[in-house]
Amino acid sequence: MSGYAARTATADVVCLGESMVTFLPSQPGRLADVPSFGRGIGGAESNVACALAAGGHRAKWVGRVGADGFGDHLVDTIAGYGVDTSAVRRDPGRPTGIYFRTATDRATDAHEVAYYRAGSAASAMSPHNVPYDDLLSARVLHLSGITAALSADCLELLHDLTAPRDGRPLVSFDVNHRPGLWRDGEAGPEVLLALARRSDLVFVGEDEAEEAWGVHGTEAIRAALPEPDVLVVKRGSDGVTVFSRTGDSPETDTVTTVPSLHVDVVAAVGAGDAFAAGFLSATLRDLPVRDRVRHGHLMAAAVLTVPGDLTGPPPRAYADRLAALDDEAWGTLRLGPGWTAAAGANEEVRVT
Repeated sequence: MSGYAARTATADVVCLGESMVTFLPSQPGRLADVPSFGRGIGGAESNVACALAAGGHRAKWVGRVGADGFGDHLVDTIAGYGVDTSAVRRDPGRPTGIYFRTATDRATDAHEVAYYRAGSAASAMSPHNVPYDDLLSARVLHLSGITAALSADCLELLHDLTAPRDGRPLVSFDVNHRPGLWRDGEAGPEVLLALARRSDLVFVGEDEAEEAWGVHGTEAIRAALPEPDVLVVKRGSDGVTVFSRTGDSPETDTVTTVPSLHVDVVAAVGAGDAFAAGFLSATLRDLPVRDRVRHGHLMAAAVLTVPGDLTGPPPRAYADRLAALDDEAWGTLRLGPGWTAAAGANEEVRVT
């Protein structure tokens, strides 16, 4: 990261993408049976920006929202986390996207999501209407595959932002394969592979790599993505494996595997975005790869132990202390609801 840090930057990280108002169920059950919903926000890239800003970094979110009340709510809420929203554009002719979801785990067949985002303000993002000065003046530009699926203009924008150029920030790309968003089911995996190969730092789940590209196992995923300097493969309960380029070819990779934490999960939403934020935070601080992964795990654990997609991160000194544990102590760490408050109360969170 030190090579990128030398650039004069107006932000540590700029995150580009659609954020939507999300309606969270008041009780478990089918969408047809839930009587009422609470209002929140959701968006992969804005989630990352909020977590980074709450953790003390200069984070900016770039997007488009409608000139409506939902757009007001999004911008105000995201800014409330300390995110710079000055580059957000308002679209008077298109609405802010919204969606409803059930309380069940996304991985189960019972989980339902109803999106109302077709024709949204964010889907109109293109190389012709986003502020490139803001996007290219950060130390890190964070993107995701969700944006590429929103429209042909959005895809053109991501192709342009991942193209080689002088002074390009470190481009971080979360694959975020969402088959239901693609208008052409066959094109999505190819598009995501191409964008990932043009990026510097890539986050991908082992399961989504198999679903999208038919490759299984960390070595096969690295073979499919030889270009990124850093490839982060998330393997669920088996942990995370990182391939870090130390030379000119994959043969010079340093491979680091870090076990997952034991977490008493409240809601399995937002963990991937939180992990990316934790990893990026530690990257900005030039911490060792092992500690970057551990900070990702800790940030994800903070979100997994609350009901929504967002929460405040653990205090940095507290997270640093946990990330520095020896392997045996890390393996016995168990985190549940309220664990991030243990720092102020001097409580012990480690449970065998």
